Amino acid sequence: MQIFFFALRNFNRSRTRTWITVGAMAFACAIMIFYASLLEGWLAGMEKNAVGMDLGEFQIHAHGFRTDPDLYKTIVDEEKVLARLNEADFVAAPRLYASGLAAAGNASSGVELRGVDLAREQLVTALNQHVWQGQWLAEEDRRGVVLGRKLARILGLTVGDEVVLVAQAADGSTANELFRVRGILKSVAEGVDRSGFFMNAATFRRLMIVPRGVHAIVVKRQLATEDLSRATARLAHLLPDYEVRNWRQLQPVLARLFEMSNISLVIMLLITYAAVGILTLNALLMSVFERIPEFGVMKALGFSPWGLFAMIVVESMLQVTVAVFLALAAGLPFSLYFSRHPIDFSHFVQSSSTIAGIAFDAKWYCVVTMNSVVLPILFLYLVAGVAILYPALKAAMLKPLAAIYHR
Repeated sequence: MQIFFFALRNFNRSRTRTWITVGAMAFACAIMIFYASLLEGWLAGMEKNAVGMDLGEFQIHAHGFRTDPDLYKTIVDEEKVLARLNEADFVAAPRLYASGLAAAGNASSGVELRGVDLAREQLVTALNQHVWQGQWLAEEDRRGVVLGRKLARILGLTVGDEVVLVAQAADGSTANELFRVRGILKSVAEGVDRSGFFMNAATFRRLMIVPRGVHAIVVKRQLATEDLSRATARLAHLLPDYEVRNWRQLQPVLARLFEMSNISLVIMLLITYAAVGILTLNALLMSVFERIPEFGVMKALGFSPWGLFAMIVVESMLQVTVAVFLALAAGLPFSLYFSRHPIDFSHFVQSSSTIAGIAFDAKWYCVVTMNSVVLPILFLYLVAGVAILYPALKAAMLKPLAAIYHR
């Protein structure tokens, strides 16, 4: 208690130096809270585009389908699988896949056909809300298809135009039909943008002669807080006869990018706070040298070296604590404002830009999380704690007589 009293008395001893140091720490911490929140928002946007628009949280396939996509490698008893998933508190949607050739006018391009269960797909992804032009698929419109954005541009198609599709059906016959472009998607991912050709499941089965079975089942956790790895293990145990993969396993490059982004935040914190640490070290050294005679008197009166060390540390931690409150008062409202009003980079990047094959959202929102607030604060305490070690040790090791007569 005595140490805290002395530290509190010395806190505002040199007002200009103290408040310059506190202000620098508060400014750096506020900036890093905003930066961390912006990074969290960017990662959330990337995950939303990858998981919420295309991959889903988990995918279930017949063994060997991912390495060799084959029209005949299907999950035959899909209704039983879907029922088991529903009982285990998962939401699921079946998908059908095939390859084909789309042509319009003098242009043609290879496409990935995707047969979609319209009622269930919207429970696991938000593709139906990601239409750029036109409308999403409808059960009653059997000839209506939705195309990826780049595919539509390659073929020179707009909403309402007709497109010819040619593929090989499951019975070996040639599947060909004339479709009408019902909608064009916003940029989602490189694969979907360049070759996505969506139709409802009933049209796919009729065209490709696939009366039963599905090629993939996309799964989503009902409880979003459940750990991804634990949910993956639970799914694998539930469906041992099938291949179960979560989105990180399906997109390892994207998962690695997310990990690197967290590392980049730590590096940015260290670089920014290094300057703060140097400023703190300089201010405390000046404070120690100014008070050497005072410290000598305190030690002569019986103040222990470790007590003197603790007093310097507590004094510095008080400055950091004040800086943290100022940083929260400035950084949190700033971050919360941009969580509702995004920073628009659309003038600097193309709307179809991608990172690791995933669409880059030109509008960045801040997402304020416990990690984006606590991590900058913890690093500030850590860097300041390291910076004060030398001044505090120097004060603790002073010899009383030499310190009293120090000039």
